[in-house]
Amino acid sequence: MSALLAILIAYAALMVLIGAVVGRRVETTEGFFVAKRALGPGLLFATLLAANIGAGSTIGAAALGFSNGLAAWWWVGSAGIGSVALAFWIGPRIRREAAALGLSTVGDYLEHRYSPGVRTVVATLLWLGTLAILAGQLIALSTLLTAVVGAPKWLGCVLGGLVITIYFTAGGLTSSAWVNVLQLCVKLVGFALALPLALGHAGGWNAVVARLDVPNEYWSLWKSGTSGWMYLVLLAPAFVVSPGLLQKVFGARDDHTVRLGTGLNALGLLAFAFVPPVLGIVARSLHPTLADPQLALPTLLVRDLPFGVGALGLAALFSAELSAADAILFMLATSLSQDLYRRIVNPAASDARVLHVARSAAIGGGVLAVLLALVAGTIIGALSFFYSVLGVCLFVPVVGGLYLRRLGRRDALAAIVGGMVVMLAVQLPRGGEPIGWVTPAMAGLAASIVCAVAVGLAQRRGGPETG
Repeated sequence: MSALLAILIAYAALMVLIGAVVGRRVETTEGFFVAKRALGPGLLFATLLAANIGAGSTIGAAALGFSNGLAAWWWVGSAGIGSVALAFWIGPRIRREAAALGLSTVGDYLEHRYSPGVRTVVATLLWLGTLAILAGQLIALSTLLTAVVGAPKWLGCVLGGLVITIYFTAGGLTSSAWVNVLQLCVKLVGFALALPLALGHAGGWNAVVARLDVPNEYWSLWKSGTSGWMYLVLLAPAFVVSPGLLQKVFGARDDHTVRLGTGLNALGLLAFAFVPPVLGIVARSLHPTLADPQLALPTLLVRDLPFGVGALGLAALFSAELSAADAILFMLATSLSQDLYRRIVNPAASDARVLHVARSAAIGGGVLAVLLALVAGTIIGALSFFYSVLGVCLFVPVVGGLYLRRLGRRDALAAIVGGMVVMLAVQLPRGGEPIGWVTPAMAGLAASIVCAVAVGLAQRRGGPETG
């Protein structure tokens, strides 16, 4: 076993230990789902930023930087912009409703605001997307181990799935939040050291620019290749209405906590957005013949930095994949236990029984994600589809539900179904490629809004909504 692999395994064991110790105190669904609504600004900031700096934000964004240049900033920057809206617009308001009504999940909110049918439709769509993004995190982990020790893909997928399933299943949001603190510290220190040292090793930014023979658009922040401002429509809505992020907001103790913790998370994302693309550009200047852009960041850390810094950087990547993956597993487990089991299968289930089902769902979700990761393609491809589903399905029902009291059940269902049909009609025939500048996410979100408005107008002309 190599020294780097031994360090990563020891670090994984530490995360499992923290999760197990904290999880011993979690004995109710309120503790598992919303951390007893007691998260302060520090814990909320840590668990949000740790979840948001994941595989797409590190290995994926560096691969985009390697291929497309500075415009890759928009991959993480768009998430930061969406997080600003969550901090000061959506988050405080939906937290107040959740606390007042005892809501634990976004599914609870959708049922309260619309109907059980809306909850079921959204939950079903999100289960599929959730597995895709969880698989994306595990693909990233396997990519990391391949670059470090030449390990086969299945080893990284299985190791990552095992670690997150154990520490998340132990205590849900409560145990994840405390593990996320450790993960975030490792990430911030690791990347803070890796960036200047990588630039220094390459001779400085001017030397990097001089060494690269690339088109002028490679240095454009606005658009280059497949990267650019288009990510704003794909990602920003998803980071406003993501069930995993909203449920963390439900765990905040008050509105001040939401504004401060989520706002700091937004600032962190906007600043961090430059780091992976720049590292990807540096990797291209040093390793121009690298066959797979997804290996750009791991290769840079292993080959071009001192052993200690490289090991810390790899631990930061390891943290990134796991923290984002546990947030997705959180969405899957709570939705299956609350939206399916408690609401449909066994409405009379005790709190202890629902907690048992949530933990079982986490284990099942972890296993399915590992299987999907073994057959899936790229990290960005897996994540892009998930973010499109999130934005198209939830933006109108969640944001409209908070601010448009006349938005009803039929309007919400029309927005969900119409948006998804149009998004898939653009996505599937072209493999996700845009039509001109119109991406599948843009088309789906626009159709979602149009369908909601059209059905709402027709409903008002025909009389009040019934049923």
